[in-house]
Amino acid sequence: MDESPKRSLLERVSSMLLREPEDRGQLVELLHGAFEKNLLDAEALSMIEGVMQVSEMQARDVMIPRSQMDMIDVAEDPDAFIPFVIETAHSRFPVYENGKDNVIGILLAKDLLRYYANADEFDVRDMLRPAVFVPEAKRLNVLLRDFKANRNHIAIVVDEYGGVAGLITIEDVLEQIVGDIEDEFDFDETEDNILPDRAGKFRVKAITEISDFNEVFETHFSDEDFDTVGGLVINQFGRVPKRGESVTFNGFKFAVVRADSRMVHSLMVEKVVVAEPDPEKKPSSDQKTA
Repeated sequence: MDESPKRSLLERVSSMLLREPEDRGQLVELLHGAFEKNLLDAEALSMIEGVMQVSEMQARDVMIPRSQMDMIDVAEDPDAFIPFVIETAHSRFPVYENGKDNVIGILLAKDLLRYYANADEFDVRDMLRPAVFVPEAKRLNVLLRDFKANRNHIAIVVDEYGGVAGLITIEDVLEQIVGDIEDEFDFDETEDNILPDRAGKFRVKAITEISDFNEVFETHFSDEDFDTVGGLVINQFGRVPKRGESVTFNGFKFAVVRADSRMVHSLMVEKVVVAEPDPEKKPSSDQKTA
């Protein structure tokens, strides 16, 4: 009876690599060969490919663009921006002064608890953590190493002129390796696809079937061309939209809450009230008429 210990996954993969691939393409072929021989499972293969991809990607490839950044003006009163903090539900916010190109620090949402403890002595400036700035061309593998070394979770991406180009988080980088990461504000796997939120809005999973959406909202969206709500929304954009983008059609506003480069994951949906046209007011030249 063979009593030799079973080789570990790493040893088996290493044996596959002894053929010394000459380039990245051959390495990928070997890895896929290992998968076909059940030496790697699909998740492990995906993660290895993600690691290889990260070494070739730059901050500009996955950053949240400036137009979609949720930022706070340091001159604004906490009573004015705290509802915005609650609504967006982020844990960290870039804070700027005299223009969005002048980011002076990062505000942690949890630090706003001190405002409720002593509003009279609360000063946003005293709560700010140092902001980290990185160039658009920074490689993601290097950025991930910096995030780990500095125990930092967020960085401001700047362009060649020093202006703010976007924002990137450690989660954005990790998702390129392990896939989409759900946080405490994402849907739980056991929850329904449609959940009431606040102020008449609903959180809707993009995979929700159109027939289910129609049943809940008493709508009549066609499911002949698309099966899911996400398919409807992507069709309206003509592309995969990014987080923060929204589109309004058929009396509903669909705002993208979570999405990656391949698909939409969740949406914030609200019914919009369409104003009745004034019969005495003639349509302007840029209004469509029936």
